[in-house]
Amino acid sequence: MKKNLPLSIAATLAALLVAAAPAVAQDKPVEMRFAHWLPPTHPLAKLGFEPWAKSVEAASKGSIKVTLFPAQQLGKASDHYDMARDGIADMTWVNPGYQAGRFPMFSAGELPMLIGNAGRGSAALDAWYRKYAGTEMKDIRFCFAHVHTGTMHSKQPITDPAQIKGMKIRPSNGTMSAYMSLLGATNVQVSAPESRDALEKGVADAIVFPWHSIITFGIDKVVKFHNDQKLYASTFAWTMNRGWYDRLSAGQKKVVDDHCNNEWAGKVGVAWGDDEDTGQEKLEKMGGHTIVKLTPEQKTAWRASAEPLYVRWIESAGKVGQDGKAAREALRAELQKRNALNN
Repeated sequence: MKKNLPLSIAATLAALLVAAAPAVAQDKPVEMRFAHWLPPTHPLAKLGFEPWAKSVEAASKGSIKVTLFPAQQLGKASDHYDMARDGIADMTWVNPGYQAGRFPMFSAGELPMLIGNAGRGSAALDAWYRKYAGTEMKDIRFCFAHVHTGTMHSKQPITDPAQIKGMKIRPSNGTMSAYMSLLGATNVQVSAPESRDALEKGVADAIVFPWHSIITFGIDKVVKFHNDQKLYASTFAWTMNRGWYDRLSAGQKKVVDDHCNNEWAGKVGVAWGDDEDTGQEKLEKMGGHTIVKLTPEQKTAWRASAEPLYVRWIESAGKVGQDGKAAREALRAELQKRNALNN
């Protein structure tokens, strides 16, 4: 008996180790509360948020469960960066342009008539901004950036920037707000979900918005004229609570890191950007809508009218210790390399 005891003990230990192995290998389940402010039926929800969440869950073998909180359920659209910082949500979708002046480097992507393609432009902006994210967005863990592009939609046709004077316009972000002020407009500061109501009640005369979202938010019912140009881009960041990330296992962190990269910036940018661009054709086919074509001279006038914003951006970058001119040229070069520059 004594002779067999070590063998029995060894067998028992081996059995215990085998039984315990799955528990050791399996990461502790965690929930990621992902907040955004779009309706759950919005194209980005279907083409970006949901595929990303499913991919994270699959890659983590179900140990990271992503719960989406759409439509401002956890807070207002303008508060989503602070919601990630404060742990109200673990991941948030942020439009930094809703807080003008807070993220000066990121706002380079908002400069008028700079980005000509949302998908390739998203990858370019994300690659360029990673140099600055650790400093400018140090309160959170930066995941990735992307953009959409759009134009001006109005109740009356607009072909010349001089027509903006005296109008009431809902801008897309802080840069567009500064641009509209420069042109003599009064800015109507409401979030995307509130925009239709503002236009319907006459609080606003026009809106700067992406093509398909005009339909998604029902704004096509109140504006009938749409400028045929890439007037602007709005920039977005996926931001994460640092404490939540720090509590993940090494394996879970790798899964998150693999989903917070330039590849995903491009994927989301292409998926949403291509969908937004389909809105122009849909509006044309609806009837009752006019795509306002601009002559080369009119487009030149729009570009000239926006030049002071480029000068201001260089100055704002300098105020945070950056070489604004060099940074702007680096962004243009990144966009050019990826065939995303709005020429």
